[in-house]
Amino acid sequence: MNTLELLERLVAFDTVSRHSNLSLIAFVEDYLGRLGFSTQRIDFGPDKANLLASIGPMVEGGLVLSGHTDVVPVDGQDWSSDPFTLRVEDGRAYGRGTADMKGFIACVLATAPLLASEAKRLRLPVHIALSCDEEVGCTGVRPMLTWMQQNLPPVQAVIVGEPSGMQVVSAHKGITVLRTSVTGLEAHASCTHVGVNAIHVAARLMNEIAQIAWEERRQGEQHPGFEPPYTTLSIGTVAGGIAKNIIPRSCTFEWEIRCLPGRRPDAIIARMERLAREELEPEMHRVSRNTGVRTEILADVPGLEDAPDSPAVRLALRLAGQNRAQCAAYATEAGLFANAGMPAVICGPGHIAQAHKPDEFVALEQLALCEGFLQRLVAHATGQEAAT
Repeated sequence: MNTLELLERLVAFDTVSRHSNLSLIAFVEDYLGRLGFSTQRIDFGPDKANLLASIGPMVEGGLVLSGHTDVVPVDGQDWSSDPFTLRVEDGRAYGRGTADMKGFIACVLATAPLLASEAKRLRLPVHIALSCDEEVGCTGVRPMLTWMQQNLPPVQAVIVGEPSGMQVVSAHKGITVLRTSVTGLEAHASCTHVGVNAIHVAARLMNEIAQIAWEERRQGEQHPGFEPPYTTLSIGTVAGGIAKNIIPRSCTFEWEIRCLPGRRPDAIIARMERLAREELEPEMHRVSRNTGVRTEILADVPGLEDAPDSPAVRLALRLAGQNRAQCAAYATEAGLFANAGMPAVICGPGHIAQAHKPDEFVALEQLALCEGFLQRLVAHATGQEAAT
């Protein structure tokens, strides 16, 4: 199958993160197994799995082609056609995941027969790493990373094929997703002195988040390679209360911190905790000891720090015919690979601006660029790479 035929098959699997990805994994496992790849499933719960497929000699210096199999939901989005049926029109391939990031996976699978035909000439292994649950916090890839650390020789480079317009990206921000839950005390809205308004408490916490965001923008560390060039904070959802005349007992909001690479969110989280413990809860407890504030971390993905001398960056630049790597504001699994001791870089077809939207698409010319990139990677793996 060619790239578009494979992309059609991949898009047809409804691998929204809340659903299973096992049908897609089984398809790829069978496809690559028939070509002579060795395959290893790394389970992630009863209905999710990662897949690692390898070909070539098991020696140091291997190459990893990494992609996630899950996609974001389509609920409430106004699509022009079925999001799980590939539509090719005007030089674009439309469908959920075409850009993020089944387009890259389709290109990798279309290159697999070439790898198989060159198997005896490969001087280093090529691994295809497909993960689950990236869209909900890069959770699925973690057991696969552990397996790779324990069972594979050290690798030279991990190419994460997130949509970058086939530009080499050597650094990205981290992301920490948090949920803060406030428990107050219900009362009649006319009796505010005997209740604890959970929404009011949450509002003070959210105001602090907005203040920190302002400070980061105005006074925080700036990195000109990113847009925006500073650490950001954002509140995404808020839920609380049941009626306008009842003092709300509960309020929950979810928020995120996107730190510049090399920075952790600990100081920001500690500041929020101090506000809750030292100012807000003492006021709440004067009315009821059964009130309080609790914040939990839902996901924590480290940033990818720029490493110009990284073998992954050098290789990707050479294969892409580029002289300089870029930065990305979004987070990927590349930071986790790098933290696990595997040099990582991002380079994939499509653009992040098309991801997660109705009528998501990848341009056919982007797929063609990716195919060429991967063909040059095969030449590198066999020692036949031509100068660029």
